[in-house]
Amino acid sequence: MDNSKEQERAELHRTIWQISNDLRGTLDSWDFKQYVLGFLFYRFISENITNYINRKEWALGNELFDYTTMPDEQAEAWRVKTVEEKGLFILPSELFCNVRAKATTEPNLDITLMRVFKNIENSAKGTKSEVKVAGLFNDIDLNSNKFMSYANVKLVKLLDAIGNLDFSNGKQEFDENTIDVFGDAYEFLMDMYAANAGTSGGEFFTPQEVSELLAKLTIVGKKEINKVYDPTCGSGSLLLKYAKILGKDNVKGGFYGQELNPTSYNLARFNMFLHDINYEKFHIAHGDTLINPAHSDAQPFDAIVANPPYSISWDGKDNPLLVKDPRFAVAGALAPKSKADMAFVMHILAWLDPYGTAAIVSFPGVLYRNGAEQRIRKYLVDNNYVDAVIQLPADLFFNTTISTAILVLKKNKDNNDILFIDASEEYIRTKKNHLTEDNIKKILDAFTQRVNLDFFAKLVTNQEVAKNDYNLSVSRYVSQRNAKKEEFDIHKLNSEIKEIIEKGDKLRKSIERIVARQAELRKAIDEIVKDLES
Repeated sequence: MDNSKEQERAELHRTIWQISNDLRGTLDSWDFKQYVLGFLFYRFISENITNYINRKEWALGNELFDYTTMPDEQAEAWRVKTVEEKGLFILPSELFCNVRAKATTEPNLDITLMRVFKNIENSAKGTKSEVKVAGLFNDIDLNSNKFMSYANVKLVKLLDAIGNLDFSNGKQEFDENTIDVFGDAYEFLMDMYAANAGTSGGEFFTPQEVSELLAKLTIVGKKEINKVYDPTCGSGSLLLKYAKILGKDNVKGGFYGQELNPTSYNLARFNMFLHDINYEKFHIAHGDTLINPAHSDAQPFDAIVANPPYSISWDGKDNPLLVKDPRFAVAGALAPKSKADMAFVMHILAWLDPYGTAAIVSFPGVLYRNGAEQRIRKYLVDNNYVDAVIQLPADLFFNTTISTAILVLKKNKDNNDILFIDASEEYIRTKKNHLTEDNIKKILDAFTQRVNLDFFAKLVTNQEVAKNDYNLSVSRYVSQRNAKKEEFDIHKLNSEIKEIIEKGDKLRKSIERIVARQAELRKAIDEIVKDLES
């Protein structure tokens, strides 16, 4: 991207963030994201559908046709075809631009918008896209007590603010460049909301550079793949990295994910539409992946990426169905009830294609804790499923400072060793630590070359890992860069201590001589006093 485009992009992002802060009023920033992202989505689908219908009409020779001015009654002729192609439909009167144009004179703007949103959702009822569109706008609560006191005023400002944003990227009409700018803006907002939410965000949002590293680890040497999967997909950013890296058309079988949090589930679907992933190519489900996994009919998957919630509780061995579940039973142990980390690992392994790759962000304790987790690690290592363990820097994630690791799994390795990479110092520091392009390249180069590198990478046989009680901590196998320095410092310190002791001995002897001399003087003084008294 040239400097001028980069400056335009940065200015657009600054404007969007300023809008978010200026308009939210009493609403918390994390809570207000649904409104900004929802209205951004509403504008996008309005312009996307308008562009789709306009181009169809222009191709028929109707060069002056403009869907935004078409009467609703005539527009109905486009409903079936548009839903079939785009997954949803919007009447001209309910397009973002037309609702915005009448907003200041609309006495019940909140009711109007809620009706529009419901009509958009209902447009997919009874069609192939119904499940992709149902409940999309559920989190935009225009009846919120915090919103209702001045809802119309705020809604007009929000419509104007979103409507005034320039997503044209220098183009005269809605096209692929516009789609890229919309998608980029959405990801920027998600990053900013997560960064400013602290623990109130309620989930570990995956930073963009970590998402990029995870995706690239799973597609080394590939220009296309069939299906990608994220069992805890959040807002879908990990899945969409494949569209950005490979191109959306090179993910042949589609994008699959599942998310427990209903708000994140809706945001993930927004995200797919905003990146122009056709509804037939994304499959985002709502529910508990461990208890009720979706997409069982679609697995196995070529590439799996995940940043599961760390050490959450689950039913574990208290649920007889889970004890017998083939995803978990093969290891001979279930993850502890208070720590579901290894349950996600086993689920991912079960759904991984025999020649696929999985990359999982892992809580550090998973790599060394005893008990059931150790027995699961034993299963993974003894069956040669662990391909690599990559130690990441601390303080990468928005609402935790812990140092995480990436566990890379494969089912058909051509070796019997594990590559350990210590990337804990691969970062730059701003408010948080960040992986740069150079950091990512260094990690990927080590991952693909698979050779020993001093203080950075070490190949370790499965047998050696077994001898270490199946401990998968990177620090157990990769020497620290300052190890020699520490050894030298210890010798130097011992020498300094010896010197101090010798000086102390000399000083002590000097003090003893002084004390002895003082005693002699005191004795002499006492004798002189006696002589004087006599």
